[in-house]
Amino acid sequence: MLREAWENEWLRLRDTAAQEVERVPTPDELESLRVALLGRGGRLTLLLKSLKDLSLEDRRAFGPAANGLKESLERAVGARQASFAARRLEGELAGTRVDLTLPGDAPGRGSLHPLTLVCSEIAGILSGLGFTWAEGPHVETERNNFESLNFPADHPAKDMHDTFYLRTSGLPLLLRTHTSPVQVRALEAARPPAPLRIMAPGRVFRHENADASHSSVFHQIEGLCVDKGVSFADLKSTLRLFLEGLFGPGTRLRLRPSFFPFTEPSAQVDVSCILCSGQGRLPAASGGGTSSPDGSVGCAVCKKLGWLEILGAGMVHPNVLRAAGYDPEVWSGYAWGLGVERIAMLKYRISDIRLFYQNDLRFLEQFK
Repeated sequence: MLREAWENEWLRLRDTAAQEVERVPTPDELESLRVALLGRGGRLTLLLKSLKDLSLEDRRAFGPAANGLKESLERAVGARQASFAARRLEGELAGTRVDLTLPGDAPGRGSLHPLTLVCSEIAGILSGLGFTWAEGPHVETERNNFESLNFPADHPAKDMHDTFYLRTSGLPLLLRTHTSPVQVRALEAARPPAPLRIMAPGRVFRHENADASHSSVFHQIEGLCVDKGVSFADLKSTLRLFLEGLFGPGTRLRLRPSFFPFTEPSAQVDVSCILCSGQGRLPAASGGGTSSPDGSVGCAVCKKLGWLEILGAGMVHPNVLRAAGYDPEVWSGYAWGLGVERIAMLKYRISDIRLFYQNDLRFLEQFK
């Protein structure tokens, strides 16, 4: 008797369920019918559960047929759902003017940041002059950041108002204030002493109040050459080639005496203004400054001086060489460093350093 009742229910579902799915008029009613047939308490679900009450021979006979009916009903419900979805989409499109044959909006393409562009350009020029890329960590020791670079113990740069010190239980650590610690690391890694020619780009950190020309995080790139017989003339010729590659042929440079703890002698390096070609004034039609009786205007970039301060340079101090294990009586070298933001601001006529860090697409998209 149980077998006969089970078979009659299965035949009713087989003969009527698919037609009910096809005739259902709305998505909501389709969902109700799906639950009634295939839900946890649905007719077919309960029928499948009752297979366990049949004999082993009947289970083998009816099991595959019942599972086949379940699969066919699931396909029928899925097809009906897709039909309702397609009909709904057609209705939505009928009330619009969207032309689906038109091409879609292309996804936006990114581009390199202006600081990355300038750093890559500088690295390319220096690579052609024989300098190899070198990097160091952002977190440094006092020894590498100051002591090995000939900073005296009472130097103002070591004050916490100028340098970001980190709370540590051991060796004092800080965020590097310049990329010069890379020079220390490269010199010590070259032991026993050997010729060295590196460029060291990277981020540096100083306790600065942010304004149009200052930032607590900025970028530097330094050059270091150490060999036997290196002279100040080598430094000047290298800088001339480098600055002509960066600002164009005919760029003039000027060296003015200066002081840095890690070089001796030291110099500030200026280049002829890239806007007025070192004249300090521009024709009246070009604008960009204050006018004078002869119709020309003062150059706003160099402030009528004709020169732009670019970088600091000098011969590596003997104490720096000694700290790295180099005998200054045998070895000599030169070093120089510049701010990447400074160069980018000059090349692209940018007046506020903060624009580099605000992630404003209106600004960044100009460099695609």
